[in-house]
Amino acid sequence: MPAPERIPSRSVTPPAAGDGPPDPARLLARGELTVRGQVREASNAVLFCTVEYQGHRASCVYKPVAGERPLWDFPHGTLAQREVAAYEISEATGWGLIPPTVLRDGPYGPGMCQLWIETTTDGDAPELLALVEGDEPADGWKAVGFAEVGPGQTALLVHADDATLRRLAVLDAVINNGDRKGGHLLPTAEGRVYAIDHGVTFNADDKLRTLLWGWAGEALTEDALAVLGRLAEALAEGRPLATRLAELLTAAEIDALRARVDALLDTGRHPEPSGQWPAIPWPPV
Repeated sequence: MPAPERIPSRSVTPPAAGDGPPDPARLLARGELTVRGQVREASNAVLFCTVEYQGHRASCVYKPVAGERPLWDFPHGTLAQREVAAYEISEATGWGLIPPTVLRDGPYGPGMCQLWIETTTDGDAPELLALVEGDEPADGWKAVGFAEVGPGQTALLVHADDATLRRLAVLDAVINNGDRKGGHLLPTAEGRVYAIDHGVTFNADDKLRTLLWGWAGEALTEDALAVLGRLAEALAEGRPLATRLAELLTAAEIDALRARVDALLDTGRHPEPSGQWPAIPWPPV
């Protein structure tokens, strides 16, 4: 994640809770939240914080609802809820693609709180996106499309043919992610890749915009089909996941979510651009 700019600290301590191991979600939800700085590159208010609970401390991101910019196609004040809903779906898949994320009160009111992910910049970090010459990607890469890199000059935008990115492409199709940019992919020193920034998700209309179109039209993996089958069951009325999502999304959005999962299972393939909405976000990174 980008380095934050320091601002005066301000903290909120929620009520004390029962004993239990301070797993990341508990730490985020129940710890004392102190603002340390602000990430200036973000379009909405993104605050860098520390959270402390039962002698444990971690860094996190806090996005207060009060700092959300209104969007014409999403109800105002719902982006934090969508971030949490995306995390709930990620956890339901078992893929662990999104850092622990909770809704809680904070120094600037209610908002989303997410574990800060330290990215690696050394030579061992996997290369996920690239611009290359020619009309076809090399082995190990998937083509997204051509990008203008100068007056009269284009290059082929490619992403890695990577199992984690392929799972993320499925997750984005499920949650209807309208803004999957390259900067939202966080490789770690341990070799994992996390995805962040899921505020513009779960719209009832098709909004899928992503850089991960490389598998468009290809058959889903057996792993993805099995996960989607379990997810369809978990989204049934009365199941814990469906009940939790009803606290975060509208009934129409949950119906559309179920329909997207069913459609992926019916076709057995990665979705393709609809042509009714820009397929790639801008700026792409």
